[in-house]
Amino acid sequence: MSADQTTSQAALRHQGCPRPPSPTLRARDARVIANIGRLRFSPLSLVGGRGNHLIEEGGRELLDLSASFGPAILGYSHPAIATAVNAATASMAGASLLAFPNENAVALAEQLLAITPGSGERRVWFGHSGSDANDCALRVVQAATGRSRFISFIGSYHGNLSGSMSISGHTAMTHTLPRAGLVLLPYPDPYRPSFSAEEVLRLLDYQFATSCPPQQVAGIFIEPLMSDAGVIVPPGGFLAAIQQRCRRHSIQLIVDEVKAGLGRSGRLHCFEHEGLEPDLVVFGKGLGGGLPLSALIGPRAIMDHAAAFALQTTGGNPVATAAGLAVLRTLAAEGLVERAANLGQALAGRLRALISRQPMIGDVRGRGLAIGIELVRDQATREAVPVATTAKVIYRAWQLGAVLFYVGLRGNVLELTPPLTLSDAEAERGVAIIDQALTDVGRGLVADADVAPFMMW
Repeated sequence: MSADQTTSQAALRHQGCPRPPSPTLRARDARVIANIGRLRFSPLSLVGGRGNHLIEEGGRELLDLSASFGPAILGYSHPAIATAVNAATASMAGASLLAFPNENAVALAEQLLAITPGSGERRVWFGHSGSDANDCALRVVQAATGRSRFISFIGSYHGNLSGSMSISGHTAMTHTLPRAGLVLLPYPDPYRPSFSAEEVLRLLDYQFATSCPPQQVAGIFIEPLMSDAGVIVPPGGFLAAIQQRCRRHSIQLIVDEVKAGLGRSGRLHCFEHEGLEPDLVVFGKGLGGGLPLSALIGPRAIMDHAAAFALQTTGGNPVATAAGLAVLRTLAAEGLVERAANLGQALAGRLRALISRQPMIGDVRGRGLAIGIELVRDQATREAVPVATTAKVIYRAWQLGAVLFYVGLRGNVLELTPPLTLSDAEAERGVAIIDQALTDVGRGLVADADVAPFMMW
């Protein structure tokens, strides 16, 4: 501030003029943060959080049914993470795993290898998000195999870096072209069976026999639960059949556990539901408990193919990896994997009980504490509601005191990915809020203008 500005403000105060009101956090955010119009689902502006609640500007606490898209797997301000991070920052063992090893990174890598099924010698790479870990997988697998092509699925979301975007197939990513040679397959959706599992497998075999020789394919990226496409649970045996083809043709099976892994599905690894044995596994989001941390596990022959494939100066730093260790220890100590299975089953059951009196609910699906609620105009025809209607439910839930988001290729699926520390009482309250929000939106209590700024996908 200049001397003239300081003098002018002082003169105004001296003359008894009121001080200009402070701008809200949202107004300040809009002035400095990029892409604001496409990154917010409600007017929520945060000043804190504790347990499974977020604290918005003004002090109101809201039940978090999203875990901030998944990273807050233990909720907010969990003592285990706070203690670990405080200790790591009190005597910080450097800030880069590139220059020298640190105890927290090495210990976390050892623990990840111990809990993740796999054979032979394997290695761990650390990054900051699922985006960079999937990007690393793409580059290192291509280099090590000498093959240049990849396969992924329509509706998939593997990240937002140039590489991980190039093998994603979500409708929100159409602003970026897929990488050359990518084959995008339909992901069979039992609720909307445009393609059956058998048809997709036949299509893959046809691609192999014609335009995509399997010896050109380095790897296939799989989400064992298709999260951003609408929390789609694959038909039984489908992914195992994909794995068989990968083994037959020496194609690397790369499993993206970023959103549904580490206990959220009711098993430590979501791929365990499908009986998969991945070649490479990608972790992110919940691994850091809210701090930026991701990991890629793969065979040593691939991961050590050559140096400098995916350098991240602060990847594997001692603070973030301390949080990662705290997450893994807490998952085991508090029995959160089993809790996700049991509470998730109960929560999904309560939500399904709403179908008979909430005509907007077409389907409730998921695994553990990853649950999708598909909204429809008509339960018989399954026609999707407009995305504006989904946004209204999110908005009304915020008004009633809960935070959740929506996903899906049509933007019509409410996504519940709460912290795994969610209590039974909080789950019941969440169902009650969703029930009320659906009723109120059906009665027209939320206007189009209210949600116009908050429609992302």
